[in-house]
Amino acid sequence: MPDRLSALDASFLYLEDSTTPMHVGGVAVFRRPKAGFDYDGLVDLIDQRLALVPRYRQKVVHVPGRLARPVWVDDPDFDVTYHVRRSALPRPGTDQQLHDLVARLMSRPLDHTRPLWEIYLVEGLARNRSAVITKTHQAMVDGIGAPEIGQVILDVSATPRRPVEALWMPQPEPSGLQLVADAVAEVVQRPGELVENVRSAAMDTVATVRKVAGALGGLASAVRTAATPAPGSPLNVRISPQRRFAVARTRLDEFRAIRRAHGGTVNDGVLAVLSGALRNWLLSRGEVVTGQTTMRAMAPLSIRDEDTNGSQVSAYLVDLPVGEPNPVVRLHHVSHAMRAHQESGQQVAAQTLVKFSGFAPPTLHALGARAASSFSRRLFNVVVTNVPGPQVPLYAVGAKMTEMFPVVPLAKSQALSIGVTSYDGGVYFGLNADRDAMSDVDVLAAMVEESVEELMGTVSQ
Repeated sequence: MPDRLSALDASFLYLEDSTTPMHVGGVAVFRRPKAGFDYDGLVDLIDQRLALVPRYRQKVVHVPGRLARPVWVDDPDFDVTYHVRRSALPRPGTDQQLHDLVARLMSRPLDHTRPLWEIYLVEGLARNRSAVITKTHQAMVDGIGAPEIGQVILDVSATPRRPVEALWMPQPEPSGLQLVADAVAEVVQRPGELVENVRSAAMDTVATVRKVAGALGGLASAVRTAATPAPGSPLNVRISPQRRFAVARTRLDEFRAIRRAHGGTVNDGVLAVLSGALRNWLLSRGEVVTGQTTMRAMAPLSIRDEDTNGSQVSAYLVDLPVGEPNPVVRLHHVSHAMRAHQESGQQVAAQTLVKFSGFAPPTLHALGARAASSFSRRLFNVVVTNVPGPQVPLYAVGAKMTEMFPVVPLAKSQALSIGVTSYDGGVYFGLNADRDAMSDVDVLAAMVEESVEELMGTVSQ
């Protein structure tokens, strides 16, 4: 019997529309080695690694009459070169041209008749660099059985690990009659499933969100603790199908210095920096900002336990103190809010996410996006996924990765999502924004870097 999509995974298919494609992405920048970093080598690498993620050779097939949730089946026409694509910037390609390309690619929905992922090798970047852009549908990423594709192509040395020896032979695609028979058999065992599946197939949003909340279990109860709706914000508007993308680059040592000087955690520092950047962005737009002005962030965080070398995932709603002019006071506000969440036990309620997790940055950003996509804009203004990454260099096809930027999808009526990843001493911010509502997203990205400098100015040298 084919593998049926879970209620959560199916929900991401049902919730997708032209303005909210449900794929998560990433942008990795590589320094080209002397031996080169070419398309054929990347195709060969991915072809070898697909045995580690068999889901990436499967497509979604719907059951006739929507009698049950869709199923995963092997794609008999799978062609790795369809999914791994080649692009180039006019030499010497600038970072801005790369960001424009990312925005265009992320605006396009994935083809639902094929396995739901794409990778682009982008050549022509200035300073002897190439980039790899990934797109993976959130229905695919469950953390364990199917991590995000960007996780499996990287190695800890310039010499790739030994390829997995596995001959892949696609299983025959089930007929419509077989799919119906399987669905009927399940209905006999669980008759309530039929009504729920028909409602979901009709895109009953209320039923679908309820299904997502049930799949996430404890996370839903944590979200319900929000006593009031999110404050009004220019970030909560009707969005278009088109995107803009911008980045900010900071250093992990700076956040560690801020932590030593003022307490809290690196995560607190990141949220405080974003509070300062959002404050300045609002002021630049002529918005009214008072001492009580806040923006609510939904912050699914991966927290690494240094004592046990383990990880946990927690999701919080945090009111960012964008009305506070003093950067240190902003940091203390954030630290207090995060500490209150932890002491209240709400992080325990979110531990249901742990079972999905592969504990690698691309996968965890996808899981954070899955959580954020499930809930109403009334609960939060902006999504911030912050994932600590490896502090050692990583490689693909012998090329060293120098930077990595998450691309977190937008939820309905959400004009901005921010992904943050630390890697090899850097902290990298990827800002994915609606093209119409956020024409100045590059201004906000610059203000992130300025906000770090502002906090660093309070640190005794």
